[in-house]
Amino acid sequence: MKKTLTSTLLVFLLISTMLCTSGCATIFGGSVDDCQRKKPAAGEPSRRVRVGALIADILLFTPSVIVDFATNAIYKPCGR
Repeated sequence: MKKTLTSTLLVFLLISTMLCTSGCATIFGGSVDDCQRKKPAAGEPSRRVRVGALIADILLFTPSVIVDFATNAIYKPCGR
């Protein structure tokens, strides 16, 4: 009984950690280029957000929005 409970707890912790540390744009958005990392200076146009990834993050697992904004993967590349 104790071994089953421990195994179940371990699987639950692994899955929850995986979900907390991933966001849709981080996983499916590809590599992040310099344009996405750089904050716009005064007078420059703001960066555009990938709306599909943002909606997916909100619907699937809201804390993953934080991950996507922290990695700058939520922003569209400048060439697109």
